[in-house]
Amino acid sequence: MGVVARAHDLLVNTDMGDVKQPEWMVRVKEDYFKAGQSMFTSRELGELLDEMDAMGVERSVLMTNMANPSKRVLSFVDERPDRFGIGLGGHNLLRPMENLRNLQSFVADHPISYTAIGPSFWGDGMYAPGDPVYYPLYTKCCELELPLFMNTGLPGPPIPGEVQNPIHLDRVCVRFPELKLTMMHGADPWWDVAIRLMIKYANVRLVTSAWSPRHLPQSLLHFMSTRGKGRVMFASDSPVLSITRCIKEAAALDLPAEVLDAYLYQNAQDFLFSS
Repeated sequence: MGVVARAHDLLVNTDMGDVKQPEWMVRVKEDYFKAGQSMFTSRELGELLDEMDAMGVERSVLMTNMANPSKRVLSFVDERPDRFGIGLGGHNLLRPMENLRNLQSFVADHPISYTAIGPSFWGDGMYAPGDPVYYPLYTKCCELELPLFMNTGLPGPPIPGEVQNPIHLDRVCVRFPELKLTMMHGADPWWDVAIRLMIKYANVRLVTSAWSPRHLPQSLLHFMSTRGKGRVMFASDSPVLSITRCIKEAAALDLPAEVLDAYLYQNAQDFLFSS
């Protein structure tokens, strides 16, 4: 299968080899992804750009933490702002004013493509997205017109997962129709709920980060080709899954050319990068 004409990769990790990974991440690598040590590697600017160029990836969004920003990420973005944006995590919703000041400051100083939070990964998984503890963040994202990516689907680590059932986003969408909301890391095993939410609400998207395209469910592929042509976006979560593997698998899907282009490029272009 040849290289696709163009793509955006909405989640790339650059510095997983720079820090000691927690035990739960080791479990994910070994038990969930069956991956080798390559999952815990850091990227150099030149080799990342070479892989992007080889796979037709015009832009990648690099993940970092607001509380402890990656020097590697910031240096990549400073050197090549035409090729990289930032996905910003690290929220502490139990300190809302401090959190919002930090978010506002970061957005003012850096090219933020979106901010992200995983309900299972903070607060001991006690707070579902409909809880008012999220409301200050939703309000600030609406105010800044900043897309919010939220993990959905059962997480790989052995931590509570019910809070990532996408049904919890139903009330969020009712109360915050202005919020540019994206379900992150797919929605397994609740794919049909996620699809129904995208049909119901115009402001909702889904990104297939950390999902091998060849394992995407037929229900989602059908949605992408019919009512959901503008709703599903591509990401690798490299090096969890390599950019090369994910692009090649996406190109091999039984999708019409215009649907494949929408998935890999145009939907992200319209949702995140058109100003």
